[in-house]
Amino acid sequence: MAGILIRTGVVAILAGLVGALAAPAAATLPGEHVFQSKCTICHSVAAGGKKIGPTLFGVVGRTSGTLPGFAYSPAMKTAALVWTPAELRQYITSTRTVVPGNRMMYAGTTTPQELDDLVAYLQSLK
Repeated sequence: MAGILIRTGVVAILAGLVGALAAPAAATLPGEHVFQSKCTICHSVAAGGKKIGPTLFGVVGRTSGTLPGFAYSPAMKTAALVWTPAELRQYITSTRTVVPGNRMMYAGTTTPQELDDLVAYLQSLK
């Protein structure tokens, strides 16, 4: 009887492990994939996160060059842009044109869908 209980317990544990391994990963927004492949090298999405660039947590609605504790370029400090979704789309498309003299070394997105997905993801960071 004890052998049956042990085998039943082992089978239940194995079934649980197989079920956990087969379960789908947590859903992510398409823009999160764009962020991970193009932005994460320089930017964090954590509140208070620090990398080469400022954290993008709460970026939508923030005025350019105003996040405390980050050393912005003079160009970004004086740009006084409010990062709306439309402004972010424009900036991400051509960082050097929108804010000449800024330090961001990003060439821009490759597709309109990527851009829409990325901006939607940035809007979700609150």
